[in-house]
Amino acid sequence: MKKNFLITTGGSGGHVIPALILYEHLSKKENIIISTDKRGLKYLDDEFYKCKIINTPRLNNILLLPYNMIKIFILTLKSLFLLKNKKVEKILSTGGYMSLPLILAGKILKLEIFLLEPNQVLGRANKYFLSSCKKIFCYNKKIINFPKNFLNKMVIINPLVRESIYKLKSSGSIKDKFTILIVGGSQSASIFDMSLKNSIVNISKKKSIKIIQQTNKENVLYLKDFYSKNNIENKIFNFENNFENIIKDADLCITRSGASTLAELSVINIPFIAVPLPTSKDNHQLENANFYKETDCCWVIEQTNFEKKIEHLLSEILTDKIDYLKKKENLKKLNYQNTWIDVNQKILEIINEN
Repeated sequence: MKKNFLITTGGSGGHVIPALILYEHLSKKENIIISTDKRGLKYLDDEFYKCKIINTPRLNNILLLPYNMIKIFILTLKSLFLLKNKKVEKILSTGGYMSLPLILAGKILKLEIFLLEPNQVLGRANKYFLSSCKKIFCYNKKIINFPKNFLNKMVIINPLVRESIYKLKSSGSIKDKFTILIVGGSQSASIFDMSLKNSIVNISKKKSIKIIQQTNKENVLYLKDFYSKNNIENKIFNFENNFENIIKDADLCITRSGASTLAELSVINIPFIAVPLPTSKDNHQLENANFYKETDCCWVIEQTNFEKKIEHLLSEILTDKIDYLKKKENLKKLNYQNTWIDVNQKILEIINEN
């Protein structure tokens, strides 16, 4: 008999995308409900997932803290009603303050609680709920800020990527036009729009390249026109549900360091230049990138003097591809035994463990 699970998520794509992948893993065996805040809805097809909205307020404004605490109390009562009404037996949280009312309600009802930490630094919400959870799924044993007294709750799985990504096969050969994918992440990245385009033009005068770039809606036509005027073949987009149809055409990616994006690039063996967001909480994006840098699978450059650094690095990669090909091979080694079935079996085994 199928059990009733609730996956709680919200906020940025960094939280919602892993929730959708967990839905893929669990929905064939269990009844799944997804809860999100209003920000997370833009990544979800509400008609398909039938999401429940728990719009948790941020707790970073001291002046609003008394009001927000009252609101969280009310949302916890709403969560209690939701969990009881839907007969939820287990909760799985992808982290973030958005999950606070549901986890509190789950504790009151003595439900089994599971956490996911996709980053290389333990999130603050996950750290707060470690004592209450049964297990926490992580991608690495050396998670920064992880309390030693809770190491017995850690379960190591391969980074979560969509099943469709595993089916992609990156060509071993480089195309006639070296294709560079530029991804700003779920929040986009203005530095990629403003400080990268001129370097791309300079590179294109020496090497034949094609650009595929994610940007804000407002910049799509501008960038398309800019690259076209400079005779650079391009595909500019804002948000693409079938991202795999775009990512598979890339030889190299310039990207922020969100855990989901790096995991997808890794699985299909696309070397990347990671530019961590310097304002990410606890500098987790830098640590995400360093996870792959340690196995020589990527390059990492800081945002300071970005334009000068990226042009120099791209010139080196396109002039002498030995390092590029080495990183591509290292990605293959890293993912040699990484399959959808292996991840699926491990998650189901832990979730259903007595």
